[in-house]
Amino acid sequence: MAPTPTGLSPLAFIVRGLEPGDRVDSQGTAYVVSIRGVPGGIDLWRWFQTSDGAPNPDKTLPFQYEGQPDNCGIFSFTNGGCANNVGNPTNLGVAPGGGDADIAVNAPFLGVPNLAITSLALVPGVTATHSTDRGDNSSVPNPVAALLPGDDRQWQDAIDASTVYLEYHDITTFNIEVQRSSDGGVTYVNGFGEAIDTTTLPAVVGAAVTPPTGNVAGQTRIDKSSCPSRGNLYQIFVGPDSMAENVAGAPPRTVYVGVSNDAKLGMSAFMFTDHKIFTSPTTSPGATFGTANLFPALATDDLGYVYAVWSDNTNILYSSSSDQGTTWTTPVRVNSGATVGKANVFPWVAADANGHVVVVWLGDNLVGNSNDRTVLEKSCSDGTNRCWAKWNVYMAETVTGHALVPAFTQYTASDHIIHSGTVSTGGLGGGADRSLADFFQVALDPQHRGNISFADDHLASPLCTSQSSGHCADNDPQSFRTGQPYFTYQLTPNPKIVTAGACATTPPQPPGFEKITGGGHIPSGQPGVTAKFGLVAQNKQPNASLSYHDDGAPGGPIDVHSSNTSVPTVTFSGNCAEFKGDAKVNQQLGYTYTVDACDNSEPGTGQDTFGITVSGPNFFYNNSGKLTDANIQIHTQ
Repeated sequence: MAPTPTGLSPLAFIVRGLEPGDRVDSQGTAYVVSIRGVPGGIDLWRWFQTSDGAPNPDKTLPFQYEGQPDNCGIFSFTNGGCANNVGNPTNLGVAPGGGDADIAVNAPFLGVPNLAITSLALVPGVTATHSTDRGDNSSVPNPVAALLPGDDRQWQDAIDASTVYLEYHDITTFNIEVQRSSDGGVTYVNGFGEAIDTTTLPAVVGAAVTPPTGNVAGQTRIDKSSCPSRGNLYQIFVGPDSMAENVAGAPPRTVYVGVSNDAKLGMSAFMFTDHKIFTSPTTSPGATFGTANLFPALATDDLGYVYAVWSDNTNILYSSSSDQGTTWTTPVRVNSGATVGKANVFPWVAADANGHVVVVWLGDNLVGNSNDRTVLEKSCSDGTNRCWAKWNVYMAETVTGHALVPAFTQYTASDHIIHSGTVSTGGLGGGADRSLADFFQVALDPQHRGNISFADDHLASPLCTSQSSGHCADNDPQSFRTGQPYFTYQLTPNPKIVTAGACATTPPQPPGFEKITGGGHIPSGQPGVTAKFGLVAQNKQPNASLSYHDDGAPGGPIDVHSSNTSVPTVTFSGNCAEFKGDAKVNQQLGYTYTVDACDNSEPGTGQDTFGITVSGPNFFYNNSGKLTDANIQIHTQ
């Protein structure tokens, strides 16, 4: 691994830089993003060798600071950034976010890869922007990128030249909302789905508390392989194993994945089917401490295999799927050697080639839960923190990732202790040390090397003289310190990586399976206006997703989306289907819909039909007609 500085990070901003995330695009440009906290915004760094120079003599990278993308960007508009983006301790800047951040990179065949960026404030929600010149300039921030106001913990992924997916928690229902962008991440209005299906919903959403907090969402990932599975969308999350456990407030001991194999069709609605990856046995650490320590993570390789990792606070656990997320291998423990039996948290995973998988996490040197101050932050006889738990960044790598028992090799990625004491896995409600916030990331570059960004607070802050006067020693438990983003990478790729091989298999559908997909326009009730729709529904494990918009509706435009708050009714009759379920109208719950759609010919323009009825409190709407464009298709097993 390249060295990580023992002094102040070259990526360090004087304020703080937590939850660093990184991506490396198809041309080798490395990006690191971190948060300051609301309303401080986020910070972006870039290394592009052509512009920023070759690696330094010690192999560290000369990153370029690119300012705050959610605060106009330091080089945007006036070559000086926004008025508040001055970057000093007395004026920290004001941005519509900074609570969470994520980035994603597209992969065009020609030109500069698009960089999509999001930043979060609980209200109004997700701020989105993007850059087409490697971060030097960012588009005008869009502070209402999320379809629903009031949301939490967004993640992103991207495919092709300009398709980007955004997922986040809806804080009203705590379902996981997923939206698609077709403009590189400026707006996310091209498609919509909910990752928690109606079968899984009672176990993981809102039975025990209000607002519901029955699940923890990891990131969304797209299959970018050249296999038939290309474009599949995966969403990992953890929650209780059943409604009874949810009602009882039990720990989230089950790991789930939502799979959408129709998101890639490009329709304005897509559907997820959920599968259980693993349920921790009742006496295991996963049943005691849960599987959210903190986020579960997921990756796909270049042949369509899918990989999941999570932490039970003691073990970093790993499972793989060879059939597009339908079934999963028995989990294996990734961490080994001196880390066994200690606290191991904050897992992340990246994959490429054929079964090449890299897993990273934080591990300490003491036995005990990462949140336990009585064990990990004992009073030291010399008044320092020398006897506290000492944390490092670890990495494990395998080239047999989809084997039943993959062979991992473990490395210590950090070349110094990055943190002392506890590490909270309770998020904003945690009682332990949150100096490192909630996660860090690893990304693979075109040479198959792991690139790791992580937060580090082993040094007292330069502001300690004013914030903790008299306590500025690096080993003083009372010294003021802030997490800063650091970066390291593998100097050479694993020579045993294999790129060729067979694609992951496609799971068969059950007998009698029927599914309807479609999208397009029908005439609105207002002359000269058309209404747009997208739909997908299936009869086995009944499931449906609907998107409908009519600017010509009586009383003004209406926007209708299905809501997975109850199991829909789906029936097929010949070349037609009818499905019914709950809906949100103009982002408000409390409505129901009925859709009737017929596949009358190929192509469907002028022949296929679509009809919709929506009702709710003092509300009724219906419309139907033949398609003015596009198509509806029924698929049978």
